[in-house]
Amino acid sequence: MELAYYSDYAVRLVNSEEPRRGTDALTSVEAVRALFGENRQTARRATDADVTRLRAVRARLRAVFEAADEGDEVRAVDLLNALMMEFPVSPRISGHEYRDEDGRPKWHMHIADHAANAGAGYAATACMGLAFHLTELGIDRLGICQAPPCRNAYVDTSTNRSRRYCSDRCATRANVAAYRARKRRESRESVSVGEPERTGRSAETSQDSSVPTER
Repeated sequence: MELAYYSDYAVRLVNSEEPRRGTDALTSVEAVRALFGENRQTARRATDADVTRLRAVRARLRAVFEAADEGDEVRAVDLLNALMMEFPVSPRISGHEYRDEDGRPKWHMHIADHAANAGAGYAATACMGLAFHLTELGIDRLGICQAPPCRNAYVDTSTNRSRRYCSDRCATRANVAAYRARKRRESRESVSVGEPERTGRSAETSQDSSVPTER
């Protein structure tokens, strides 16, 4: 499960663009370097060319999340396998920098970066992390946010596989929208139920007013 941590690389890259809002944060070398987070050593290798490289990978990774979200397991796996063939990695055991309470190394799996450029290195790490997460936890753990217009990708780490939104903010917004829609529906139903009675009284009043008054 150590390598599943790197699935966050895929999520960060996919969510650097919000197609339905028409926004794209991946527009500069600085934006590429920001994607690497704490991995500053690799980030320093980024160049302008990596912006274009990662945009292309981003579109393909989004397709993986969308296929998973639609329940098309085979397509999601095929897309991810194609990416991993193009961007291979070299896993290795690491742990010298981490020690337990007895001073012994805390060994764990690490993805060694031997790619020719920063973009390819990032892509390899993102794809391998996503692959480990998928195989360990299942394809249904990859999803697309259900709060319109957001279409951000997410990896579901909940215990009951119940996640449907990319963030608490989107979950709250979706719940408020659902509440308001329910209230509007209840209001319309209430009006619909009351109409026959009010219509009947109105008709009766109209009929009475048309009868000549005896003098």
